[in-house]
Amino acid sequence: MTTQPPAAGTLYGVGVGPGDPELVTVKAVRLIGAAPVVAYHAARPGRSLARASAAPYLRPGVVEEELVYPVTRGVTPHPGGYQGAIEEFYERSADRLADHLAAGRDVVLLAEGDPTLYSSFTHMQRRLVPRFRCVIVPGVTSVSATAAAAGVALVTGDETLAVLPATTRADRLRTLAGTADGLVLMKVRGDLGGVRQALADVGRLDDALLVSRASREGERVTALRDLGGSDQDVPYMSSVLVPGASAARPATPGQAVAGSVTVVGLGPAGAEWLTPEAACALAAADDVVGYETYLRRVPPRPGQRRHGTDNRVEAERAAFALDLARRGSRVAVVSSGDPGVFAMASAVLETQADGGYQDVPVRVLPGVTAANAVAARVGAPLGHDYCVVSLSDQLKPWPLVLRRLRAAAVADLVLALYNPGSKTRRAHMDEVRACLLEARGPDTPVVVGRAVGADGERIEVIRLADLTADHVDMRTLLIIGSSRTRWDAATGAVFTPRHHDGLPGPVTADAAAGTHP
Repeated sequence: MTTQPPAAGTLYGVGVGPGDPELVTVKAVRLIGAAPVVAYHAARPGRSLARASAAPYLRPGVVEEELVYPVTRGVTPHPGGYQGAIEEFYERSADRLADHLAAGRDVVLLAEGDPTLYSSFTHMQRRLVPRFRCVIVPGVTSVSATAAAAGVALVTGDETLAVLPATTRADRLRTLAGTADGLVLMKVRGDLGGVRQALADVGRLDDALLVSRASREGERVTALRDLGGSDQDVPYMSSVLVPGASAARPATPGQAVAGSVTVVGLGPAGAEWLTPEAACALAAADDVVGYETYLRRVPPRPGQRRHGTDNRVEAERAAFALDLARRGSRVAVVSSGDPGVFAMASAVLETQADGGYQDVPVRVLPGVTAANAVAARVGAPLGHDYCVVSLSDQLKPWPLVLRRLRAAAVADLVLALYNPGSKTRRAHMDEVRACLLEARGPDTPVVVGRAVGADGERIEVIRLADLTADHVDMRTLLIIGSSRTRWDAATGAVFTPRHHDGLPGPVTADAAAGTHP
C-alpha cells in the first residue's frame, strides 16, 4: 500500500499590530491560537517585538520558530557584505518554514504592524509562494499607531500621504517632504540627523513630531525641533510624523476650542499625596504632559497618550500642551508638589498670555507643596507668617536672592527655601547662612527635609550656625525658623506660635520651658 504524502500546509502572514496586544485583530488571535507552528523574526534571541504582541494568544505546546537576524545593519564578515548575509539568512529561514509546510503543518508567520508594509514577511512570501498556499492577514500599522499617539490626523480631504524609511536618500527625502501633504518616516534612529536637516530645508521641521514606542509602554511624543541629547537615545522603534497642513492647522484665535489644559499638582511623592480632584483630572485626560520623572508617578490608562520632556524646557512644554488642546485634546500638565509654587502653572499661563493661546481654556488644580509636607513632618514651623523663596539662580540673579533673604530675615519671617542646592551650586549655602545670621541667632532651628513621602526620606533639625552645603541637594527643602520658632526637647516638635506681641522674640527657646536649641 502506498502512503500518500500529506497535503501541504498554508503559510499565514499575520500582522500583530504596532505593539499593544489589544490591537491584535480578532482574526489574528484566532489563527495564532490554532496554529501548530508560529514563526517570527528577532533582532536577538528572545527579543522579538512581534512575539511579545502575540504572547497572550499563543497556545501551550505550539512549535515556535525564532528567526534571528545575523546582522541588522552595519559591518559583517560575510563575503557578500550585508546584503549577502541577509539574503543567505532569508534562504535558510524559508527552508525551515518549508519543512513544516511540506509536512502538512500550517505556519503562522508573525509580522509587526502589517505584513505588507516594510515587513520581513515579504521575503518569506517571495521564496515560499511558488510552492505553498499563502494567506495574508492585515494588521494595524505603525503609521496609524504613530498618528494616534500624537493625537492628530495624518491627512484629510484630497491631501496626499508619503510613507518612507528614514534611510531614503537626502535629495529624494527633501523632494517628498516638500510635495506630500502628510509624511511618515519609519525607524529613524540611525538617520535622525539627516531627517531633521531635510525637514528644516523644506520648512517643515516645526510641524514634525518624533513618536517613540507607539502603543507600547513608554510611548512618547516629542516635537522634533525640541529634541535634545544624542540620536542614540532615541528608541529604534521611532517614527517622525509630519501631519498634512489641514490636519495640523490649529484653530485660529476666536474659534471654539474643544480641548483644554489642566495643570495638576501631584504632591511631593506617591499616590497618597494626590487629591481626588487631581486624580479625576488625570483619569479624564487624553494627553498627559510633563517632566519624565513626574510622568512616571501618573498611573497609565489605556488609550491615554503620555508626552515626557526634559526638566529644563518649561516654556516649550507649555506651548506643546496648549497646541494639543487647540486640536481638541483634554490635556493634563503635571507638576510635582503644587503647580503654582515654582512650577508649571506659571509657565502655562505665561505662554497662554504671550503666545496667543487666550482661546484655550486653562485651569489649575492645587497640590500639596513641599513646604507644607516638610513642615507637617516636624509639627508646625509655618504656624505664623512665613516667606517662600527659591534659591535657584537659573531664572533670577543671585544678588536678588540674597536681597530678598535679608529682607525676610530682618522682618523676622519664617523662611521656606526651595531648590537650595545642586551639583553646580555648592558655595551658595555659605552665603545664605551668613546672610541669615545677620538677623537670626546661631541657635535658630532649621528643618532639613529631603524626599518627603518617597524612598530616601530624611528629616533633620539642626542649628542655623551648623547649616552647610552638605545638608542639601535639589530634593531638599529648608525651613528656617523665626525668632519665635520653638524646638521642643520633650517631643522633638518644631512650631511657631500663632500669637505675636510685636516685640523681638528670643533667639533660642527657653530651656526652663522644656525646649532646647
